Amino acid sequence: MKNTGIVYPSTEKTPVILPEMEELLPPLSNEQLSMLETDILANGCYCPVIVNEDMVIIDGHHRQKICAKHDIPYQLLVFSFADKLEAKQWALDTQKNRRNLTAWELGNIALKLKPDLEAKAKENLSQGAQNAHSQEPLAISPKAVVPINTREAMAKSVGIGSNTMGKVMQIDEHAPEVVKEALDNKELSVNQGYNITK
Repeated sequence: MKNTGIVYPSTEKTPVILPEMEELLPPLSNEQLSMLETDILANGCYCPVIVNEDMVIIDGHHRQKICAKHDIPYQLLVFSFADKLEAKQWALDTQKNRRNLTAWELGNIALKLKPDLEAKAKENLSQGAQNAHSQEPLAISPKAVVPINTREAMAKSVGIGSNTMGKVMQIDEHAPEVVKEALDNKELSVNQGYNITK
């Protein structure tokens, strides 16, 4: 990830909204959204919307929507990311510190990252296999051929324990909707939801 230092005014460039980026994190509550809108109306949009080099919004979806709704100018700051997974991880790390996300919410974000993490694991294994077939004797890197434990990678990506991630996965796959709704509404903990489900 790199801040390119390139800034565009919203009057010059139109950002792209990619659903998988917009829906990565849980939406703001109505109260949070109202507070953000009030602040932008009073003070303007002083935090830039972060986009990648293809103008896809990585961070700032709510700010962008509020500004578009009220025709308020804002800035687009361009960051360069190695791939989609790095962009998602950066957005998560940035927002995780601003929001009070529960283990259930973090686990659900990790589930959204699962396809990208699995693709990265396959890519690493493929590169390891290519190195193993290389004619150069020092080409094999032990790190390149170590398989990735997807559950641990998911847990690490959002900052929760592997056991908690396992419980979130079990709930996601087997729990009745009423349990998931209670977790969404912060009426149950992951442990409580898991105990009901198992």
